[in-house]
Amino acid sequence: MTIRLEDFADRIDRLNERIGRIVSWLTVAMVLVTCVVVVARYFFDAGWIWLQETVTWMHSVVFMLAAAWALSLDEQVRVDVFYRDMPARRRALVDIGGVFLLLIPFCVFLLVSSFGYVSTSWRIGEASREAGGLPGLFLLKSVILAMPVLLILQGLALAARSWLSLRPTAGAPPA
Repeated sequence: MTIRLEDFADRIDRLNERIGRIVSWLTVAMVLVTCVVVVARYFFDAGWIWLQETVTWMHSVVFMLAAAWALSLDEQVRVDVFYRDMPARRRALVDIGGVFLLLIPFCVFLLVSSFGYVSTSWRIGEASREAGGLPGLFLLKSVILAMPVLLILQGLALAARSWLSLRPTAGAPPA
């Protein structure tokens, strides 16, 4: 059971790390595209809506798909006035409670409430409202559904690791 839980958590960590590392390269692309937009606008008095929207799309993808990776690295925003001074056992209990009482319910709410929004976008083949904007907005909106799924998986990995840390190891005195 222990090896299976560790393996489960490791697989989720690797999945979210791969996704996070891949989409993190979009931040470099955002900087480059933003430079092109600024140079085109101020030096050549030219601009393209689709290019500006590309930056917004990349930012959205990075934020939504790398959130689970940030959680796996414990880099999420946390108000840890009490948490940081807690013993490891209590932090593990707080993490388990946070996953099952806050993270998963929020992610399920996000999935349920956004499903109609995303499916309508797919049904109508939604594109940018701006003239000259990007087509395929429904693809970007689909990432709204991917984010909570990845966060739920990462939350389960966090809960599994926390659960494993609560179990006594062989030969260790009981806590």
